[in-house]
Amino acid sequence: MIVRSHLPWPLRWIAFALMLGFSAALGLWAFEFGKDIAGLDRNAKAELAELRVEVEKLRSEREGAQSIANTAESLLRTEKVAQERLAQQLKQVETENLGLKADLGFFERLLPSTGAEGLSVRALQAHAQSATQTKFQALLMQIGKNQPEFVGRYEIQLSGSLDGKPWVYPQPGGPRLLQIKQSLRLEGLIDHPETAVVKTLQIKVTDKQGTVRATQTVKL
Repeated sequence: MIVRSHLPWPLRWIAFALMLGFSAALGLWAFEFGKDIAGLDRNAKAELAELRVEVEKLRSEREGAQSIANTAESLLRTEKVAQERLAQQLKQVETENLGLKADLGFFERLLPSTGAEGLSVRALQAHAQSATQTKFQALLMQIGKNQPEFVGRYEIQLSGSLDGKPWVYPQPGGPRLLQIKQSLRLEGLIDHPETAVVKTLQIKVTDKQGTVRATQTVKL
């Protein structure tokens, strides 16, 4: 024998209605929750896209700024090189001008004195080359027509002070041989003590018999 319990129909309808309402409410909650999730995902994607655009913009601006900085640095280097080159050229021009002035003075002194004949010393110059050397230049000339060849010697002598005392210093090695037809240019370096103060340089030319034929002194 089976015993079954039967609910009245009104109660069954009420229970069914409650279950249906609960299911509907659950479905509505799930739908709204799904909508919220979908909305968050869309917002996140949109924000991510915006961030990517912003990053790309910043990267482009950085590359542009870096390019400008590189160009400016290159221009500065080029300008610096140009300035150094101009300074070097200016220094070279100044040196050439000094050389031309010296040559001009040298050749001006080559002109012989009116009425002077025989052997003479022209354009004698001297200056300190270093603390222990003095450099000299001179031009020897035979003035006059049909002058015979001159054979003799020349000697350079320095004078000044050494350790506070008067000092005279002949060229090391003694007089040098000399042979002139019309003109001869002489130049050289005279070594001397470092503590010497050179004030004058003298060149003296003698013939074979030792007679002085020409002499000239220049101050330093």
